[in-house]
Amino acid sequence: MQIRKLTLMSITSAALAAYLSVAPARADDVKAGDLVISQAWSRATPKGAKIGGGYLNIENKGSAPDRLIGGSADFAGSVQVHEMSMEGSVMKMRSVEKGLTIEPGKTVKLAPGGYHLMMMDLKAPLKQGEKVPVTLEFERAGKVTVSLDVLGAGAKGP
Repeated sequence: MQIRKLTLMSITSAALAAYLSVAPARADDVKAGDLVISQAWSRATPKGAKIGGGYLNIENKGSAPDRLIGGSADFAGSVQVHEMSMEGSVMKMRSVEKGLTIEPGKTVKLAPGGYHLMMMDLKAPLKQGEKVPVTLEFERAGKVTVSLDVLGAGAKGP
């Protein structure tokens, strides 16, 4: 009887460990061709703000590179791919004119202080708790709509 309980516990433990070791896609992950887009978010903006940032992860599970070339949103006049960098004590912001390459087997993170979506000419403030749809355009995967979770104004990530 004791051996039977240990065997059942061992099988149950092994099954649980196997189940937990498989990393399922989160419900809010979005697939576009070979790309998986996850953790899409933005920060709340103050009243009257005309720009906002969008952040997310793009994983390329394919064998060929793809390129994020732009986007659009009903709540903004335009959505561009930007890069922020520091040169000494000067912050530089620039549009990534040729798009952002996502190499096969790699993940590109759009995050504060680096690459990000620049949403320009906002039609209304982004409010904490909202989910706002943004359509991303990729060179190979085409257009895909993701929802950005709007977090607090000083949020560092989801």
